[in-house]
Amino acid sequence: MTDDVARTAQIGVTGLATMGSNLARNLARRGYPVAVHNRTQAKTRELLDQHGDEGVFVEAATLAELVAVLERPRKIIVMVKAGAGTDAVLDELAGLLEPGDILLDGGNAHFADTRRREAAMREKGLHFVGTGISGGEEGALLGPSIMPGGSAEAYEQVGPILESIAAVVDGEPCCVRLGPDGAGHFVKMVHNGIEYADMQFIAETYDLLRRAAGREPAEIAEVFRTWNDGDLESYLIEITAEVLAHVDPATGKPFVDVVADRAEQKGTGRWTVREGLELGEPVAGIAEAVFARALSGHVEQRAAAANLPGPSASPKLGDDFVDDLREALYGAKLAAYAQGFSMITEAGREYGWDIDLGATARIWRGGCIIRARFLNRITDAYRADPDLVNLLVDEYFTEQIGRAQEAWRRVVATAAAAGVPVPGLASGLAYYDSLRAERLPAALVQGLRDYFGAHTYQRIDRPGGFHTRWGQGRDEVEA
Repeated sequence: MTDDVARTAQIGVTGLATMGSNLARNLARRGYPVAVHNRTQAKTRELLDQHGDEGVFVEAATLAELVAVLERPRKIIVMVKAGAGTDAVLDELAGLLEPGDILLDGGNAHFADTRRREAAMREKGLHFVGTGISGGEEGALLGPSIMPGGSAEAYEQVGPILESIAAVVDGEPCCVRLGPDGAGHFVKMVHNGIEYADMQFIAETYDLLRRAAGREPAEIAEVFRTWNDGDLESYLIEITAEVLAHVDPATGKPFVDVVADRAEQKGTGRWTVREGLELGEPVAGIAEAVFARALSGHVEQRAAAANLPGPSASPKLGDDFVDDLREALYGAKLAAYAQGFSMITEAGREYGWDIDLGATARIWRGGCIIRARFLNRITDAYRADPDLVNLLVDEYFTEQIGRAQEAWRRVVATAAAAGVPVPGLASGLAYYDSLRAERLPAALVQGLRDYFGAHTYQRIDRPGGFHTRWGQGRDEVEA
């Protein structure tokens, strides 16, 4: 295909695995002529053969052909595996495009890579939009939650397209520009971290119903279905009921009983924890979820430890145990969201993003994996006070978590007495209690650091840094 071929497509998609193909179909269904390309052309042909009647598709055998058939400014969504593969595709496209053209990376890229790529493309006169997309393959086709970052100028061009294919809640598209360079991919990373935590809390709640309360998966499925009609209403609670009710057709056993208890992970949860550490943000619920998956994979250690002693007797469960579990799960979820939003706030300060937290909560209400009823309330909280220091001090959420905390304490205590691990639920409660503590034992930590390493400390009664000469009469000097 030569340069003088008429440009017929409004937007291009390269990378036609499941997410890329479904995104291209979503665009075509919305009336956009879409140029499609894949490294192996068989994938392109498969898409056109199976779904070519869903809209206008323009086949491109090479990236050069993809560029040639696009109207200007060209807009190309890159949906290839994050990492070196993304860099290779972007480098080739950069050599084919012209100033003002726009590249969107819709993969699960690390936000630092997005910042690097955006700066490199900007030097070439190109716009780069790091775009978080959540909702899985179904969301990509029917309407995902879309989290773009990049310049305001680029968003003027691509924003209307992205908003038109996003999920819609209360008449509002689940898509908004979150800030420059890597802001979109950072928010998507935190979204995924919260997703890790949410699933861990749900799994721990299931484990307590199974092991402590002695209920079967089908009964537990009904519990989750009931919970999905209240404050816990969310996509993950909904599908938890579906998974627990499923029966394995090969054995006739509950599906969860024939699945290996080793949870995999692709890395975004680990990224969130690492960045939380770098920013000094305590994302403990997310960290415990990541570590729980890691521990589940240590099969040999778990087998060797299987006969370690546990509780000598099972605790007596109260009549309200199921209700307590609901409250504990709700409290832990709120704590995880509070941690995630606090981390986004700190990243905004660090990188100069000024992310609108109310808008972030709003675009998570539909399309994405962590969509939930209480995101409406989170949206309201940050709209009412954009400078809210922590979600849990909002009046509504203070009341909600205050209502849940007594039941939450009973659940964590019962789990410990029963020997059922609840690292997520317990860490969420510890986070809540740490936030509300008038004094934390960090004062002793300061003293210990000063004793062994002369690291100094601060006092509560006067400013400055101080050091006690512990081995020399214990007199205090200014640092």
